[in-house]
Amino acid sequence: MGLVMGTFSMQSNKQDRTYRKDKIDDDFEMSIVCHRPEGLDKLEAQTNFSKRELQVLYRGFKNECPSGVVNEDTFKQIYAQFFPHGDVSSYAHYLFNAFDSAHSGSIKFEDFVMALSILLRGSVREKLTWTFNLYDINRDGYINKEEMTDIVRAIYDMMGKYTYPALKTDTPKQHVDAFFQKMDKNRDGVVTLDEFILSCQEDENIMRSLQLFENVI
Repeated sequence: MGLVMGTFSMQSNKQDRTYRKDKIDDDFEMSIVCHRPEGLDKLEAQTNFSKRELQVLYRGFKNECPSGVVNEDTFKQIYAQFFPHGDVSSYAHYLFNAFDSAHSGSIKFEDFVMALSILLRGSVREKLTWTFNLYDINRDGYINKEEMTDIVRAIYDMMGKYTYPALKTDTPKQHVDAFFQKMDKNRDGVVTLDEFILSCQEDENIMRSLQLFENVI
């Protein structure tokens, strides 16, 4: 996630004096941007981040989005910086919708940190549920083959023509077929949330991948 990862390199090891100054600056700036985020106390209660971590995340978000909100076009532009050889438009669209939990057409700082809290510090079920919702494009509570094909093709488009080994035309279909063979437990043509979570929990590689960024901040 380009936008997500782009915040991790912000200054997280500041001295306490600098931190206090930054807090004063941010409190002032929060009052003048177009959208003012929730108070830190409330966000701390709603997420798995400390006030200091929220401070660092806010500064990174503010640097990219001075207005306090991100629309889809801006989100795609930021995300494209991390995949210069591919076309991120489709995958960034799906990812944007996953972050925009209120379906407002924009991502506020609150949306950003709530999702980030789940992805980095959430329980296994919370992380997998968030991922399921990303794949459930039409939000009907199921993942069908058409949705999974759209996601897989979007990922391949994002990786670009320099992917090694080179992808064959039928590679997305093979991945989708393998996905459903593994996760569609009752063979009804769709994957439910419970099927998705159970299948992921049975896969050691997936479970390891969920832990990769737990201590990144």
